[in-house]
Amino acid sequence: MSGMKLALLSLFLITLGFAAEDPWSKVIALSSGAEIRIYKAGAKEPVLAKFSEADAERMIVVVKNEQLAIAKTDVEKLETRPMGVKSVKKETQTKNLDPSAELAKAGPKVPGSSATPGLQSTSSGLTYSGKPGFELVYRKSAK
Repeated sequence: MSGMKLALLSLFLITLGFAAEDPWSKVIALSSGAEIRIYKAGAKEPVLAKFSEADAERMIVVVKNEQLAIAKTDVEKLETRPMGVKSVKKETQTKNLDPSAELAKAGPKVPGSSATPGLQSTSSGLTYSGKPGFELVYRKSAK
């Protein structure tokens, strides 16, 4: 009986090892709604789509509000754009203006007058980063 248990354990570990090495498992694990780029065998341009679901044989994607099934055997390479919040960067610039230049424009200095306070110009803005690039998720292995 212990020999049988050892054989079953070995078979389980070998199966687990193959499952961990299967690159298609990363496709199955993608989140629904992820933006993907699919390179199909023989196609000139990749297919841009939203991921819906996948199993061991195929994946379901949405292209222009139409659901399509794409067989695993047709996929040469698959990339996904990381989902997440776009970064927003706040920028503020403060520029100190030379008060003496403003006084020179106004005319000659009047004796006994007080100094003018420094002049400043401030501008603010927000910068939104673009979408992150695509990252490789699956590539068909050469057999």
